[in-house]
Amino acid sequence: MTDAPQITREHGEAKGRYTLVIDGHEAELTYSITSPTLIIADHTGVPDALRGTGAGLMLVKRLVEDARAEGVKIVPLCPFVNAQRRRHPDWADVFQ
Repeated sequence: MTDAPQITREHGEAKGRYTLVIDGHEAELTYSITSPTLIIADHTGVPDALRGTGAGLMLVKRLVEDARAEGVKIVPLCPFVNAQRRRHPDWADVFQ
C-alpha cells in the first residue's frame, strides 16, 4: 500500500463521487445531490484487493469533512456509510 493515498472528488449538478486509488485498485463513494444543503450517500464500492485497508473509511471521512466545511447534511442510504455513522457519534452533526 502506498503512503497517504489521494482522494479525488467529482461534483456535478445532480451527482458526485469520491475515488481513491491504491496500488492500481479504485475504491469509490457515490452520492446524489438533492439540494444545495442535502446529499444522499448512495454507494461505497471497495474492490476485494483493498478490503481491510481502510479505503472505505477514508472515503467516508472525506465525505464528512467536506459536508462540514460546506454546511451540507448527509442522508446515509449506503449501508457502509450508515454503519460508519453509527461508529462515529462525533459525526452526528452532518448526518440527517
